[in-house]
Amino acid sequence: MNNTTILTRALRYGAVLTIGVLIVGGLIGYLTGGVPGLVSALLGAGVTAVFMGLTAASFVVASRVAHLPEGIAVYYGIILGTFVVKFVIFLVLVISLRHVSWLNPTIFGFTIIAAVLGTLIVDALALQRGRVPYTDVAMPGDTAAHPAKSPEDS
Repeated sequence: MNNTTILTRALRYGAVLTIGVLIVGGLIGYLTGGVPGLVSALLGAGVTAVFMGLTAASFVVASRVAHLPEGIAVYYGIILGTFVVKFVIFLVLVISLRHVSWLNPTIFGFTIIAAVLGTLIVDALALQRGRVPYTDVAMPGDTAAHPAKSPEDS
């Protein structure tokens, strides 16, 4: 299993989480804040889903562009750059939506907090179940070239 498979699994789990946040957050938002509460919860879940997709896309792009281990700075530069872009987008969104009448900021905030915590759990589960090997060792029967024996092995 490679990193792309883990990211695919994380996106799949994240989609299930997003649907759950949409349903539960939308229901709680509607019951506590009416239509503005519903819209706030839906917007919060949507923002989280988009950001989760951007994170996964940044990992895929970084793994294709940076040739590891030499390109580790490029790899983390892409990921950190995406994080900064998401942070700026989030700040612009929050500042621009601060005074609109159709948004309940409390429900919007709690929905985003719940969704972000959920995505952290989802990412941890996807990584834990990924079974990525720690080393790249040729196993008996592999067609890869086996390392030469050292003089000590003789």
